Amino acid sequence: MKISTVRAVNALTTRWAGHAATDGTGTVFTAPGLWPLLALLADGAAGPARAELAEAVGIPAPAAAGAARELLTALDGVRGLRAATGLWARRDLPLEEGWSARLPAGTRGALTGDDDTDKKALDVWAADRTDGLIEKMPVDLDRETRLVLASALALRLRWIRPFRPGTAWIDEGPWSERPLLGLSRSTALLDRVRVAQAPTGPVSLLEVVGDGGVDVHLVLGEPQASPGQVLQAGIAAVTRAIPSTGASLLPEGNPGPGLRIERVPSTDRQEWLHLETVAFEVRADHDLLDRPRLFGLESATDDRHGHFPGISTDPLAIGSARQSAVARFHAEGFEAAAVTAFAIGAGAAVPRLRYRVRRAEVAFHRPFGFLAVHRTSRLVLAAGWVTDPLPYEEPTGDNDGAEKWS
Repeated sequence: MKISTVRAVNALTTRWAGHAATDGTGTVFTAPGLWPLLALLADGAAGPARAELAEAVGIPAPAAAGAARELLTALDGVRGLRAATGLWARRDLPLEEGWSARLPAGTRGALTGDDDTDKKALDVWAADRTDGLIEKMPVDLDRETRLVLASALALRLRWIRPFRPGTAWIDEGPWSERPLLGLSRSTALLDRVRVAQAPTGPVSLLEVVGDGGVDVHLVLGEPQASPGQVLQAGIAAVTRAIPSTGASLLPEGNPGPGLRIERVPSTDRQEWLHLETVAFEVRADHDLLDRPRLFGLESATDDRHGHFPGISTDPLAIGSARQSAVARFHAEGFEAAAVTAFAIGAGAAVPRLRYRVRRAEVAFHRPFGFLAVHRTSRLVLAAGWVTDPLPYEEPTGDNDGAEKWS
């Protein structure tokens, strides 16, 4: 992946994160699912719409379509990640050959004009391209819809080392007094947890390593920090825009949110990091036109004018722009998917303790953020905020192998 494109997509993720979870609920979003569509629209736009879209994608409009195609090709080559694009147009809509030729490889279909028929076909495409994680295309169709442009991303990974599931009883905070599906494990790699000092306050980051080229970082800030501040600090840390320090070099005490480091008696010289978090599933539907300026869509939605002469000689304007996304974090691995669509219309025994070693414990026992990051490029594939973890449910049958911890 080109560094310039990765930086541009991560910049959009950072800006979007600033508006995340402002209503107090959990959320998940993926800028890599949206950015290529904005880039393709910028390539075909003119006037103020072209300038606004180019600013949103962070690269000049003439280079946007090529960058979108290269990004989607690179994403589809990441192990465990599927990336797809689709274009559906009315049969009577003339498309500019130059713009069509620059589109990424993907589905090309026709809109019949019958909303029910078209919606069913689009829903089937969304479900198929996300392995069923997203069942419906997030698009509003009406008789004015002339074209639909969509992307789909689906990520599935397994942890190199699974967590131990169990009942989590949390003593204080918004998750207290209810049994949650807790996840825990220990490792000798202290630097799996790091602390970054951002202008808005410190954040603790836990890296959970996947079996492909993608890892998930859990991000915990101070209780008074907003979700946007925590996520933006986490993005800066995982993309190495700001430095972070591993637990092996941090001072004893509480050097970061949710983190405690101390020296304890031990039978050997091995240092340990103990991790505790919760399983979660987060779903979100985003109407991108709620914040049109953020995504460069302010002028493009004015249906009194056409804004995309590079796409068609017919006047076109954005009618709807939405993203549906989901993320699941569990003992064995992580899944995330997003479909983004634009509708474009006309207008044991006691041992001898001979040593004292460093032991670190990090706990995600209150709302926190998560970032799925491509290990090589540092592209943030998905980001989100957890407010409502999964409850613990008693296992069925005789095997209740889940442990309890608090």
